[in-house]
Amino acid sequence: MEILILGAGKLGTRVAEALSEGNHSITIVDKSSDVINRINQQLDVLTVHGDGRESKLLKELKIANFDFFVALTHSDETNIITACMAKKMGAKMVMARVRDPEHMNQMEMIKETFGIDVTLNPDLAITNEIYKYLVEKYTLSNGVYTSGRFAILEFKANRIPDFVGNNMIHVRNLYPNLIVIAISKKGKIIIPHGDDVIDRDDFVYIAGDKDDIAILNKKVHERGKYTNISKVMVVGGGKTGFYLAKKLSEFGASVKMIEKDKARSQMLSTQLSNVMVINGDGTDIEMLLDENLDDMDAFVTCTGFDEENLLLALTAKNHNIKDVIAKVSHESYTGLIEKMGVDMVLNPLDITAGNVFRIVQGNKRILSAVLIQGQAELMEVIAQNDMSMCNTKVSDLALPNDVLLTGIRRGQDFIIPDGDTLIEPGDRVIILSLLSAIDELERLLKKKDVLVI
Repeated sequence: MEILILGAGKLGTRVAEALSEGNHSITIVDKSSDVINRINQQLDVLTVHGDGRESKLLKELKIANFDFFVALTHSDETNIITACMAKKMGAKMVMARVRDPEHMNQMEMIKETFGIDVTLNPDLAITNEIYKYLVEKYTLSNGVYTSGRFAILEFKANRIPDFVGNNMIHVRNLYPNLIVIAISKKGKIIIPHGDDVIDRDDFVYIAGDKDDIAILNKKVHERGKYTNISKVMVVGGGKTGFYLAKKLSEFGASVKMIEKDKARSQMLSTQLSNVMVINGDGTDIEMLLDENLDDMDAFVTCTGFDEENLLLALTAKNHNIKDVIAKVSHESYTGLIEKMGVDMVLNPLDITAGNVFRIVQGNKRILSAVLIQGQAELMEVIAQNDMSMCNTKVSDLALPNDVLLTGIRRGQDFIIPDGDTLIEPGDRVIILSLLSAIDELERLLKKKDVLVI
């Protein structure tokens, strides 16, 4: 695939990193020479120093030859305009980062008017993940795969003592209808095998038929942690905080928001009529206690500063808040925050990069795909006769260690495969791969393009 990314800030860089793991030709355009120099040192991609708003530059780059144009600058207006230009000049699919809530209220009209295929909103994306975690109980891919039959549950290992200190063979014997597909150890994703042991601070990703996952979910949350989310404190009244407070209040939760900036607090009070907005410093522990921190069911820290979010998350855990969620933008903090016992750590860059990755991969060969913490791809493929895996036993596939066949939907049946499982034509096969093994996986499949349905 030929992909052009406009804007090489944090998000543009993260998207390029994710896509560069696949077999794609990537061009990055940015008007800052310093940024271009940084990208040249970081990534093996083509870089162009220039202003993407200039039609002359797009023509010189032969934009009509690109399969994807992804506008990720900090300006909504620039992203919308350049995506529109790229579409009119022949780019096959265009995506634009659009963050302003005012624009979100008229997004369908903007997409239709300007010919934009996909809009990307990192703040809204992270909001949806937090909402799913708090309200819908599942994370990542509930309803995405095999027409909703396949689900994934993510939880900290210490919530189920059966998992802690045991290897994959033991866990599989305890839960034969489920499969541990990944483990996050101090922020690093591994695909586990028989002798790998789960530690109490690990985050476990377990998959299977949605009914079996629902049963395990009740066990994970048997103390009722997620059954009645009624009181939530949100620290940080930026775009993420705004979207989250709005969505949770519409769900019926009582939401308190702490925002440091007085003018911003006043604006939020006007726009969020069912949310109690408090003007104050979220790092002031006494103030948080005065606002009944100890009574909260959930605490979400989404300020613009990772260090503040780290401190606040630790404070909330020390006050025994049931569910503590932290937003971070630097991968180096993920493992540290997980080690502190925080229930969920989310990086909006990873989530958005995962969305772009899914769209690109889906257009190419896959029904569905998501990224797990920006380190592994979970994909669904229809087995066809021209694939090397078709009519082959799993044990004969010679899968690399960083690739795991996690599930098969065959008709109405869902199968957790073992070595003797034969992959048949028409099977919907779910595969997990670390990004570093994507190319090896592509060679293994040896397949023609799969129609997305």
